[in-house]
Amino acid sequence: MRSRPNPWGVPSLDLHAPLAAILEALERPSSGSSDFDLNPGVVLPEGRKLRPAAVLVALMERHGELQVILTKRSSALKHHPGQIAFPGGKVDASDKDVAAAALREAREEIGLDPANVEILGALPSHETVTGFAVTPVLGRVRDDFIPIPEPGEVAEMFFVPFAHVSDPANFSVQSRRWRGQRRRYYTVPYGPYYIWGATARILRGLADRLP
Repeated sequence: MRSRPNPWGVPSLDLHAPLAAILEALERPSSGSSDFDLNPGVVLPEGRKLRPAAVLVALMERHGELQVILTKRSSALKHHPGQIAFPGGKVDASDKDVAAAALREAREEIGLDPANVEILGALPSHETVTGFAVTPVLGRVRDDFIPIPEPGEVAEMFFVPFAHVSDPANFSVQSRRWRGQRRRYYTVPYGPYYIWGATARILRGLADRLP
């Protein structure tokens, strides 16, 4: 057990090995990622306007191990219905920063109290095919809570062991046709959940940074 300084201005905690490794990974310089990383033939237009967004990579100790909170989006949504995602969304003008946006969205989507989350840091932004620059904000959920999924957006909230999504061996690359072209992307399935696209790419980026 050891304490680490927290650059986000919240009290540091005594961390067990996985959390300490995550903080070490967040300190490593690295470039951002995108949904096009596995498709080198795609030429993105210069000067394109990306809308800022943030997601909360919420980590919680359950049943003696570190787990990640994920959601299954409602099938009624216009964009990405039924897909697996982190709680999150676009950054509003009223949000102090990306961390505030991620916490606000998590409260709205799954009923997670921002006061119950210690912000650990953030990964470089991830560009999506839908034109967002998404900042993954990592946070430790201090205490258990009763999730309250927002029925218009979230069909289900569930947990995935961090050990599963932090092991590069559990990832595979698959592809499908998108806008007339073959698009390749990461997947990291877990049980009945097909985790792919931006969510899998963000998790893979974190896994690649771990010592």
